Amino acid sequence: MRKPVPTVIGQRCLLVAVTLASLGLLTACTEPPPKDSAASVQAQPTQSFAQWRDGFRVQALAAGISPQTFDSAFQGIEPDDSVVTADRSQPEFTRPVWQYLESAVSPARVRNGQDQLLQNAEALQRIDNTYGVDREAVVAIWGMESNFGQQMGSKNVIRSLATLAYEGRRPDFGRDQLIAALQIIQHGDVPASNMIGSWAGAMGQTQFIPTTYNRYAVDFDGDGRRDIWGSPTDALASTANYLSTSGWKRGQSWGFEVRLPPDFDYALADMDIRKPISEWQRLGVQPAAGPLPGEPQASASLLLPAGYRGPAFLVTDNFRAILKYNNSTSYALAVGLLADSFKGGGQLAGSWPRGDTPLTRSERIELQQQLTRQGFQAGTADGIIGANTRKAVRAYQQYVAWPEDGYPTPLLLQRLRSSQ
Repeated sequence: MRKPVPTVIGQRCLLVAVTLASLGLLTACTEPPPKDSAASVQAQPTQSFAQWRDGFRVQALAAGISPQTFDSAFQGIEPDDSVVTADRSQPEFTRPVWQYLESAVSPARVRNGQDQLLQNAEALQRIDNTYGVDREAVVAIWGMESNFGQQMGSKNVIRSLATLAYEGRRPDFGRDQLIAALQIIQHGDVPASNMIGSWAGAMGQTQFIPTTYNRYAVDFDGDGRRDIWGSPTDALASTANYLSTSGWKRGQSWGFEVRLPPDFDYALADMDIRKPISEWQRLGVQPAAGPLPGEPQASASLLLPAGYRGPAFLVTDNFRAILKYNNSTSYALAVGLLADSFKGGGQLAGSWPRGDTPLTRSERIELQQQLTRQGFQAGTADGIIGANTRKAVRAYQQYVAWPEDGYPTPLLLQRLRSSQ
């Protein structure tokens, strides 16, 4: 439920450690674990796995897990070194947003999604009636997360979460998810042997982490089990339930591409700035093609995913609901464009700045250090371009009389280097 956080595994969960740039699948998670500290990244277990397991068993039983459930789920469980490796990985390179979107909204995925819309039409109609969430958006998330149920991960979730709780960077996150996973098993929704998912514990056809599953998974096919692994109906309905709870508004578009006037103030391109669509129109922002979609009074923000030289979008509260599923604007944009493509849309009028090479992680860290060194406070130099860094970039862009879009580029870093 993937955001580059959960999705519903998408607001900065463990999966986002692989970075937003590696599109792929299994990206959701929905609930954000606490931020890392330098100490937690380097911390090593001070006890054996058996000692940790026995101590955790006491905690699990105190939380209501039966001895039988715990012992059965943990039978033969040992730490998974590949999970530790994935958790500690820090990818150096990222993919440009246009490459991400080309993979996400590929012709094959569009065709498969259209087929799934037809095959699941009756269930999707009932889901729409119940939750009021656009069926194309639900199916788009299904395609993004597991290729329509074809790639749900192959890891034993109990083993993965036990590994993360024992020697991962976020032991509290791992423990919380592990308790939730044991609750799912105890409830009878899925046996431990069938609880498979990603290395970070994201499960099923739309990749819920266990705590998200416990809050939002539903038995929509009426068989007595919330089965997001084997039942597309349950998986799709659970996703719609999550989006509905996250503020999805029935009948509203996620957003649309726009054209900006030549003298536009790019400092307004900030997700923290919301204006009625009619106000954006008064500022000269117009749909890139066709009439205005949606209500003029709907609240929207301006998104420039590749800076002022790339396509621009007005995005609504439904876009924000997708962000709660996975806190990555590239992910949410991919879901929106894929959903539009199912209906024959999704083509962009604007061009991407393909000459721009995304900054590597090392370069992003250097950018943050350079900004702070020159008096533009970018926050912690961690390579993550968050709100503080974007604010600092805008301040520097204003200082050098560049368009204030808050978008870091190699040219910007070069200018910072030369102005030391």
